[in-house]
Amino acid sequence: MEKTDIKAACLGAALLCVNAQSFANSGSEADSVASLLEEVEIVANRANAKTPVAFTNVSKKELLKDNDGRDMTYLLQFTPSVTTTSDAGAGIGYTSMRIRGTDGSRINVTANGIPINNPESHNVYWVNMPDLASSLRDVQIQRGAGTSTNGAGAFGASVNMITDAPSETPYAEISAAYGAYDTNRETLRVGSGLLGGHWSFDARISRLHSDGYIERASTDLWSYFGQAAYRNVNTQVRLLAFGGKEKTYMAWDYASLEDMEKYGRRYNPCGEYTDKDGNRAYYADQNDNYIQHHLQLLLSQHIGERFNLNAALHYTADNGYYDQYKTKRTLVEYGLSPFQTADGETVSKSDLIRLKNNVNDFYGGQVSLNYRDDRWNVVAGVAATGFQGHHFGQVKWVRNYVGAIDPLQRYYDNKGRKSDFNSYIRANFDIMSTLSAFADLQYRHIHYTIKGESDNYDWNTEAPAMLDIHRDWNFFNPKLGLNYTNGSHRAFASWAVAQKEPTRDNFTDGDPHRLPKAERLNDFELGYTFSLPIFTAGINLYYMLYKDQLVATGELSDTGNAISVNVPDSYRMGMEIQTALKPCDWFEWQFNLTWSRNRIKNFVEYIYEDEWTNPISFELGDTPIAFSPDLIFNNAFRFTYAGAEATLQSNYVGKQYMNNARSEEAKLDAYFVTDLHLGYTFKRIAGIKELKLGVSVYNLFNKKYFNNGYAGAGYYMDGDERVIYRYAGYAAQAPAHLMGTVTLRF
Repeated sequence: MEKTDIKAACLGAALLCVNAQSFANSGSEADSVASLLEEVEIVANRANAKTPVAFTNVSKKELLKDNDGRDMTYLLQFTPSVTTTSDAGAGIGYTSMRIRGTDGSRINVTANGIPINNPESHNVYWVNMPDLASSLRDVQIQRGAGTSTNGAGAFGASVNMITDAPSETPYAEISAAYGAYDTNRETLRVGSGLLGGHWSFDARISRLHSDGYIERASTDLWSYFGQAAYRNVNTQVRLLAFGGKEKTYMAWDYASLEDMEKYGRRYNPCGEYTDKDGNRAYYADQNDNYIQHHLQLLLSQHIGERFNLNAALHYTADNGYYDQYKTKRTLVEYGLSPFQTADGETVSKSDLIRLKNNVNDFYGGQVSLNYRDDRWNVVAGVAATGFQGHHFGQVKWVRNYVGAIDPLQRYYDNKGRKSDFNSYIRANFDIMSTLSAFADLQYRHIHYTIKGESDNYDWNTEAPAMLDIHRDWNFFNPKLGLNYTNGSHRAFASWAVAQKEPTRDNFTDGDPHRLPKAERLNDFELGYTFSLPIFTAGINLYYMLYKDQLVATGELSDTGNAISVNVPDSYRMGMEIQTALKPCDWFEWQFNLTWSRNRIKNFVEYIYEDEWTNPISFELGDTPIAFSPDLIFNNAFRFTYAGAEATLQSNYVGKQYMNNARSEEAKLDAYFVTDLHLGYTFKRIAGIKELKLGVSVYNLFNKKYFNNGYAGAGYYMDGDERVIYRYAGYAAQAPAHLMGTVTLRF
């Protein structure tokens, strides 16, 4: 779909929004509006009690209880099957999460049903949206293929966020947090309440800073949220803007165990170089710098007694660069010629500073219509998006260079273009009062191109590798299921298909003679829940069968980059257990556990001599999928009395391999970490509606652990003997540390 087609689709959605408003009735009953809003917003891509999928809802209260500035990933880490990572070691800055072992590029994330994943990388960089939790109403996590949704990455899990509803009453709120590693957060929220029976305005601004546990892994963040809303009994229109600005010192290279032994657990190799006196030094500007803005225009419309309509237009603009010192780089890779020193020595490699830039524009429109009666609940939706991404690199400085360098000369420049059309129809039908049938049919068309010079150098042509990618995909994703509900009992069974296109890196770093194929997932789920007011227990069984999953095998492209390769068969199977007990008003116990088996069938590993030439291969049979622990469990004890609250939360994550070859030399050991949260809320004192004080002790028992890293391998010849070596880097996490919070609401 061309850019003009996307804009036409957006215009059509806007006209549909305008036409739908003609059905609105006048009125200003706040209670009716609030009830209507919740009903209309949630139905489009969220699961409910009759949807046969595994899901968890996280309320605003739960989000805010632990919200002291840490990224969204850490606020969701105690939900089933979730693992988290933090480059800086303390949950602020570059973080990520995996769900059932699937990484961020396979987790679909939406805000108000609008895609947040970057269309090229399929990732969500939470550091670009700091303190977003302060402006969320709730979050739903669907594990497995889930319901049909918009955007990329819906291949194993989805995270659906709903932003705050417009305020009914005026408010002002100031909150702050301070703790270890000079970590601090300041947030101001204000709301107008309902003005003239129809209008309301809400706004938030936040600032966050942390030095990070890892050396120099500092983070400086700003974020904002603004909302203007108009409503009457049947209609609500909202204009939202949110986003952030970040400056983060790199910590993503991690450190080897040997370097940690020499320099300490907090050692950060990023930006390290040797100065003119031969001493170890660090580049002060080794930073990632990025700005991201999201703009959404949302319509929620009730049409008669049985129809609800949602429509939206959206635009995301983001741009930034990272500033990086690189040592002993081959000059021709950067468009520079070797040079001669004063004593006649030819220099072909030198230290340099490079800037890697990215400018993105993402826009689109979507409409969904819901019909509901006594037996049917049907949702039909359509969405169209367009994306333009510009990637280019610049040389900022070269050590002792002799010759002409254009200011910030570009050494690669390429552009990506992507259009995505998605349509679906989903229905629940009550066969009888206790049994319902579910069907969800989705069609998705993607067109993607990349053109220009790559940042990879092609030694065969002695020039930057050229990119000329033109790909189209057509996916049909059916989902079927049955749901049984009778009193305290709920059971479901479902089968779903999900398909996913390759990411940008799969093309730019891949083998041009062997383009990656799309991945396919068949997801089988079976669940049962027993629920009483004081006790709830549930079990979910899943089998996720992959075809052509893209995994790292150790293979390299012609330009020497590690590539992901389609493997014919792989799977994830497991059991998720959730229990909750609330025997009295002042005590609650919650527990969830995931036991799983995650395997690649008939895996073949490739290892290169000197990590570059003469590859050899090993047939390893069935091997564990990287970063997929067999056992995860979370436990929480919560005590409340009057205004006091205490929570003791524990998280266990089993052993994880950092490659797909089951290498004991490259694994993350299992870890068990406990956090303690204490708080007290004062009501109506000195003109303040509410004053909340809190303190958290993270990693209470001072566990030394790693939650992320990388692995590599190579070999060398010792005479006639081949010697294989392996290496790894680890993301060290902070020991026991404190955070304090205070919130005043007026």
